[in-house]
Amino acid sequence: MMESCCCPVKFSALHSAQGVSPSYTCRINLNAFQHKTLSLPSQQFIQFTRRQCLYNGVWPFLSSKTHRWAVYAESGQKSWDFGRFFRTLYFFNGPPNPAKIIASMLEKVSSSASIESVEKMETSDLVLVAGATGGVGRRVVDILRKQGLPVRALVRNKQKARTMLGPDVDLVVGDITKEETLAPEYFKGVKKVINAVSVIVGPKEGDTPDREKYSQGIKFFEPEIKGDSPEKVEYIRMRILINVVQSRTGLRDGKLLFGLKGNLSGKLFWVALDDVVMGGVSESTFQIDPSGSEDGGPTGYCINFANNGGFTSIRTKNFSIPEDLSAYDGIEMRVKGDGRRYKLIVRTSSDWDTVGYTASFDTKDGQWQTIKIPFSSLRPVFRARTKDDAPPFDPSHIFRCSKFEYDGKLNPTFVEGAFQLPFSSIRAYMNEPLAPRFVHVSSAGVTRPDRPGLDLSKQPPAVRLNKELGFILTYKLKGEDLIRESGIPYTIVRPCALTEEPAGADLIFDQGDNITGKISREEVARICIAALGSPYACNKTFEVKSTIPFSEPFTVDPSNPPPEKDYDVYFKTLKEGITGKEVLEGNPVPV
Repeated sequence: MMESCCCPVKFSALHSAQGVSPSYTCRINLNAFQHKTLSLPSQQFIQFTRRQCLYNGVWPFLSSKTHRWAVYAESGQKSWDFGRFFRTLYFFNGPPNPAKIIASMLEKVSSSASIESVEKMETSDLVLVAGATGGVGRRVVDILRKQGLPVRALVRNKQKARTMLGPDVDLVVGDITKEETLAPEYFKGVKKVINAVSVIVGPKEGDTPDREKYSQGIKFFEPEIKGDSPEKVEYIRMRILINVVQSRTGLRDGKLLFGLKGNLSGKLFWVALDDVVMGGVSESTFQIDPSGSEDGGPTGYCINFANNGGFTSIRTKNFSIPEDLSAYDGIEMRVKGDGRRYKLIVRTSSDWDTVGYTASFDTKDGQWQTIKIPFSSLRPVFRARTKDDAPPFDPSHIFRCSKFEYDGKLNPTFVEGAFQLPFSSIRAYMNEPLAPRFVHVSSAGVTRPDRPGLDLSKQPPAVRLNKELGFILTYKLKGEDLIRESGIPYTIVRPCALTEEPAGADLIFDQGDNITGKISREEVARICIAALGSPYACNKTFEVKSTIPFSEPFTVDPSNPPPEKDYDVYFKTLKEGITGKEVLEGNPVPV
């Protein structure tokens, strides 16, 4: 076990940038752990590093032994091991370019220390609107633009969209039923989605040129499906849309990067990288203790013993596909501390020796604790010196515990000797309180076609004619379930009959899928936009209608418009887990 060594343990887990620091190295056998690869703009990796002392002219090396279920590093006076140096370099994609090494050394000599604040990570709240040419979707686009919020419209017909939305709207053209038409660049910068895609229902006998029957939205006409089937529009499209935006919107429970819980796939291989690459002699090993965590589960250990070296670290080999953590706000680790200060280093380059985005964190001796490192707190550092001219951080990760702080300052908890840092999980997290990232416009009545004892004569046409309309409500409900099961923070809005009336009427929000009535399309658009910014709307499903009865048209006096609504007043009344399916499944309504 490591007690108080001066060597850094470098712990890499995400991608590929191969940073080098003087210290001890850990070797890894992580066959028991798995990891699901995301997609990031550049290659990265995670490092844990703890510096032991200054470069001593000797370059430490990896242990030639790999001990399953134990983590340790052997200490003692050793000579530099060229064979281990050679194997280490080539394991991590070969040695660095000599020209780059010389250039970086010259830069180090000529650069001056800087303690100036650096530019914080840039974030984007770009909203993608799917179904942007529909009755609700085009109003969503218009309102977002009037509010000065960035919006991108996903449409199938570019000419129609330009005519309807204007010449300067950010448009991307793709068919949600065909994933190959949805290019990755369409979703760059997108963190939020409003989905207003809906199957088209129209009168069998046709409509007037200005769609008068469609617009009035209340009077019954003999309906039929126009265009694609409900299964294709409401279910298949939903599944594809969720697949393509999930990595952008993120998961409410975070993205597990290391651990044996969650949706992991593929193996994450860890290998030691210590100061053998700098001429040192440090060495250590990373292994898994199958019952070492606080709850008796598996835990990764990086342990190092003093060996007159500079640093030790462990990291993954470069990923072929970069990690994309742009949907998240930081990295969370569950570690058992030793009372010392460590450093998280995040790299976004695959170069051998490059800028790392860093943050220090303190640990409590002998206690399991959760460490959160916000991406916004990371500062660009190159060889322990702040780099004010570095580009903004682009999410990726490294951990390093160093003898030095920044710009020549010492780590105040540095003590010569061995050290140990067990950790049970590493994940990307979203800040609390969570607000929805995916808002979906569904329909009231989706659970009613199969509800026992329901008087269909008192139900809207879609409920009575669900089968004749290709099981329209059945597939809408299936689409909703995909959202609820996706792990994305969501809001599902179920409007009653949609009208072309203006927004502004008093509203009734309800849950359990029981109400009937009407509501303005413009009002629904405003509700969707408000939900994106409200923690009270997160993970809620609800129905909504106005208080105006069918028989009374609603109008607004332009000289005396109704006041702007605070939709949080309505959202605060909602509860999670109420969908109306409780009656179908024989389950009690959640309290």
